[in-house]
Amino acid sequence: MNAPYDGDRAQGTGGPAPYQGAAPGTPVAGQVPAPAPAPDRDPYVQDAYDYDPYRSQDLSAQDPVAEVLYDRASHPPPPPGTYQEPGPLYAAPQAPVHAPDPQVWAQTPPPEPDGPSRHLPYGDHATTTQFVGVDSLVTKAADEKPAPDAFAHLYRDQQGAPGTPVEDAPVAAPAPSKPAGRATGLLKSSAVMAAGTIVSRITGFLRTLVIAGAIGVGTFNDTYQIANTLPTMIYVLVGGGALNAVFIPQLVRAMKQDDDGGEAYANRLLTLVVVLLAAITTICVLAAPVFITMMSPKLASDPQQMDVAVAFARYCLPTMFFMGVHVVLGQILNARGRFGAMMWTPVLNNIVVIATFGAFIWAFGGFTTSGVSATTVTPEGVRLLGLGTLLGLTVQALAMLPYLRDAGFRPRLRFDWRGHGLGKAARLAKWTFFFVLANQIGLVVVTQLATWAGSVAEKQGHPGTGITAYNYALLLWQMPQAIITVSVMTAVLPRISRSAHDGDAAAVRDDISYGLRTSAVAIVPCAFAFLALGVPMATLLYAGSGSGAQNIGYVLMAFGLGLIPYSVQYVVLRGFYAYEDTRTPFYNTVIVAGVNAAVSTAAFFVLPARWAVVGMAAAYGLGYTVGVGVAWRRLRTRLGGDLDGAHVMRTYARLTGACVPAAAVAGAAAYAVTQWLGSGVTGSLAALAAGGAALAAVFLVAAKRMRIEELNAMVGMVRGRMGR
Repeated sequence: MNAPYDGDRAQGTGGPAPYQGAAPGTPVAGQVPAPAPAPDRDPYVQDAYDYDPYRSQDLSAQDPVAEVLYDRASHPPPPPGTYQEPGPLYAAPQAPVHAPDPQVWAQTPPPEPDGPSRHLPYGDHATTTQFVGVDSLVTKAADEKPAPDAFAHLYRDQQGAPGTPVEDAPVAAPAPSKPAGRATGLLKSSAVMAAGTIVSRITGFLRTLVIAGAIGVGTFNDTYQIANTLPTMIYVLVGGGALNAVFIPQLVRAMKQDDDGGEAYANRLLTLVVVLLAAITTICVLAAPVFITMMSPKLASDPQQMDVAVAFARYCLPTMFFMGVHVVLGQILNARGRFGAMMWTPVLNNIVVIATFGAFIWAFGGFTTSGVSATTVTPEGVRLLGLGTLLGLTVQALAMLPYLRDAGFRPRLRFDWRGHGLGKAARLAKWTFFFVLANQIGLVVVTQLATWAGSVAEKQGHPGTGITAYNYALLLWQMPQAIITVSVMTAVLPRISRSAHDGDAAAVRDDISYGLRTSAVAIVPCAFAFLALGVPMATLLYAGSGSGAQNIGYVLMAFGLGLIPYSVQYVVLRGFYAYEDTRTPFYNTVIVAGVNAAVSTAAFFVLPARWAVVGMAAAYGLGYTVGVGVAWRRLRTRLGGDLDGAHVMRTYARLTGACVPAAAVAGAAAYAVTQWLGSGVTGSLAALAAGGAALAAVFLVAAKRMRIEELNAMVGMVRGRMGR
């Protein structure tokens, strides 16, 4: 407790105390001199027969340390004003005074009886008032700053020795303006990336629409899909995973520790990627037939389809070189806080590919009129599509250079790789390589099974049930993940890396919890939207591809709920990468890939050919569900046994509870509209509009009643932006 100045302490206890520092007996202005003790009394026995011989109620005689350590939690103080004034030793006690005595400073009243009969001042309730105990005072005293004394200016003349001039109290300097919070910076960076990703995804959908309109969604499109997917798989296997997961923390550390801000380290990394990918690209172009055979033995068994697939692959495989250049330049910008370029430049790639397939339609006609296939396509048509695909990635990579100059980074080739940390990064990337290898093996198994099932189903009259349907549905299904989760975690990952480097596990846990809960607000409703409205989405988007659009919708519905564990897995693995732990994600991905491959194989043999790919899509989400359980437990142990699980699970449970009735109403509305208007463009658009409106309305009402704080915060932010 704050001790008052000594002059006031003595009031009510025998008169004011003499001024400190003055000679005994010297009167002080404004104070009454203390009476001298009677000379005829023994000073050792003068208070032996008083009511309070040891002066336990006189605060001026108490030890301030003992007073502070008085445990008020175990013995809460009674309200002021109930203290009985001391009287003679054997006299009857005085009547209790119900009002505080203004002449007694901080008098200590006797203990009050326990129970609900206690009365506390200012209307406080006895059962809800918490008193500070000794433990709280001792353990938290160093964390709290003493409150300023509002009455210190009244006693400035008593703070120095007599005759010493008193200086005015220094005026406190104004507090520095508080910088913007980290949440504001994250939201701004995430908004920039989300905007770029939205435009990129929209143009990506336009790209798939134009491709489907040009070459359909059957087996001929399967040959293009395999050739176009192959360079991505190889790139991710040889270095893409390491660049995304390992080298970001290394770039952040180089920027923090190196004198040049990490520029030399970034140039060495860029040189290493260019040399490595150039060599690998050359080898892969020469070995294109081997890779096509590995990806689809069923397709390779047809000579005409094999020739077209190899031709497409030799045009598409060089794109892996430009993928690597684009990614490493983008990560250099991300480490410098420039997040927009990496999300916006893919728009140029999509525009180039859209123009390419638009030119193919202009030259050869659309798929519904031309019926182009591997047996009827011309070499000029294959060359046009292949060169356009390669040109798109080239433009995407070269478009990063102006952003680098604007950030003050000068790309140069540097071959002095030894002794600069690249070896450590390579050792860390070893486990990332195995991580990606396990993932790609699972993808190869799915590709082989899907192309086989699609070829059989197309002969049975069910087009759009092969790897093209799988990839198109996967692209649409991953859109919320790319817009929300990736954007949020790309902005958070550098900060998580810094917190992990500083040993701040609490900050890492808070950022991961923030990423999970923030992304869940959009991810969970989108997952149920795919489940309820997958068919009208696909029939509207791919109406120009013929009857195969409805089968794509069934695949999209099967993906549906798997979006939730897929997003959670992405966020949780960022925690391991922040600690430069790439071994645990590898083991986790082995589990995911194993479950996916096993369940996909079972679906291929158990289900009819038309529904085999639908079962494979469901297996994809099931694999990530198992993987999330394993990764969550390991990361929780890594962070000291706490991952804010109760808070995160409560958010996901409430969002799921709000989405279940919303999805049921939306699915019923879309089905009714489709039965009325059909599954054409008009019917699909009306069904999607009716179902989407029903889902949004029911979800918002249910979420409001459940009081989901993350959703309420987002709605409040949107209203604030709109000025409402």
